[in-house]
Amino acid sequence: MDFPSYSTSKEQARIYNEWFSFADSDGDGRITGNDAIKFFSLSNLSRPDLKQIWAIADSKRQGFLGFGEFVTAMQLVALAQAGNEITQDTLANADLEKLNPPVMEGLDTLLSRNKASTKKIDPEIDVNSKPQQWFSSKSAKKIPLSQVTSIIDGLKRLYVEKLKPLEVTYRFNDFVSPLLTNSDFDAKPMVMLLGQYSTGKTTFIKHLLKTSYPGAHIGPEPTTDRFVVVMSGPDERTIPGNTIAVQADMAFSGLTMFGTAFLSKFECSQMPNPLLEHITFVDSPGVLSGEKQRTQRSYDFTGVTSWFAAKCDLILLLFDPHKLDISDEFKRVIGSLRGHDDKIRVVLNKSDQVDTQQLMRVYGALMWSLGKVLNTPEVMRVYIGSFNDKPINEAAVGPLGKELFEREQDDLLSDLKDIPKKACDRRINEFVKRARAAKIHSYIISHLRNEMPAMLGKAKAQQRLIDNLEDEFAKVQREYHLPAGDFPNVEHFREILGGYSIDKFEKLKPKMIQAVDDMLAYDIPELLRNFRNPYER
Repeated sequence: MDFPSYSTSKEQARIYNEWFSFADSDGDGRITGNDAIKFFSLSNLSRPDLKQIWAIADSKRQGFLGFGEFVTAMQLVALAQAGNEITQDTLANADLEKLNPPVMEGLDTLLSRNKASTKKIDPEIDVNSKPQQWFSSKSAKKIPLSQVTSIIDGLKRLYVEKLKPLEVTYRFNDFVSPLLTNSDFDAKPMVMLLGQYSTGKTTFIKHLLKTSYPGAHIGPEPTTDRFVVVMSGPDERTIPGNTIAVQADMAFSGLTMFGTAFLSKFECSQMPNPLLEHITFVDSPGVLSGEKQRTQRSYDFTGVTSWFAAKCDLILLLFDPHKLDISDEFKRVIGSLRGHDDKIRVVLNKSDQVDTQQLMRVYGALMWSLGKVLNTPEVMRVYIGSFNDKPINEAAVGPLGKELFEREQDDLLSDLKDIPKKACDRRINEFVKRARAAKIHSYIISHLRNEMPAMLGKAKAQQRLIDNLEDEFAKVQREYHLPAGDFPNVEHFREILGGYSIDKFEKLKPKMIQAVDDMLAYDIPELLRNFRNPYER
């Protein structure tokens, strides 16, 4: 699976490096919309043309151009000046190394004036990931929204300033999700694979990477006995779970809540790979079935999958024609994905092991099983294919089946290819979901606090509230006119609440709630307005 990348000669790289440094007014490795309007105007292209160029270059909708995206924009400008149509296909089919830089009127004069202040940027370095110290410095709170240079930076600032205080006050991190860190915002998009053993999860990743990854084991028996995060790295190596969980630049510190028993079954596999520069994969142990599921795991398997589900951009549920039954453990795992339905895709793998008639029946049986577990009237998208390096078994499925498999595989690969483009939108979506969940959590906690007596009978009152938690949820829902589907799982909430003294919680703080409401109503829309296509403003 190929992702777009810029291709330049050494001379072009030198020229674009100089231009990038000049256009980057803040010197932070980012060309913002205002920078682009000033610099791209030198091309003398029309506003509609420049709008299209920005849309293609900023395909991830980050609201800025890093060095790679800037080079893409310049190549599109050159193609447009030569009379070509401005499309992604035009760029893909052009001989970019032989494409001369565009004509930028008056740029040489401007460069000579600013020669002294121009900073050198290595075009081999990914300059669009310069860290912003929102979490380690109190001064971050003083930075106005107008001074942030990307959507993600704006979300970091809003989190620290408006959402995090609410989460800390009402212990949201203990009940729902750990506090966010810098790495949670900056992490690459993640894809998690779930399924019973031997449904082809590891082989699927190997198929996409076009090579095996360090620590991968494949076999007909349960071979992957741990959660493995497969990500980009300078060399091939595996990192133990306890080590990766304490690294500040990794987005896995929240996994420490599951204890050493889990961390000993967790590892990171790093390797240089073009696909891993855009996507991180999470390979999971096979879900148990039959007699095996009577053996208890040493950690909260369902809790871990739920944690990863909240972080992931896509969740693939893998089945094969011979493992359509959904075991009790698999049912709990799918239940833990509640609230992330938009991320779930179902893959019927190894489909060429049965003939066309059997496949039709297998597909129907799978849809029936999923309908019972997911408890939804909508039919979920199921991809049919055989995701491995072997050629499709045409003898079993016939020429029509082979064509179907190829089209289905293309659709799934297209879905995966869109993930980096949608990553920024997904971050915003998850941030808004988190803010609403934190608000509801604070309403619940403060309501329970208000139900506690001032002096005597606290223990009995607390037990009564815990026993009747469903009724208390209903009261909160009616009082604040909240959707019932947005409330947390009652049993999970009850289990955690039992470890706290309810009377020690804070009463409702209207100013904190108002700050989050303002953030959702005004700050986030303003942030998106500031970083949309500059030629649409």
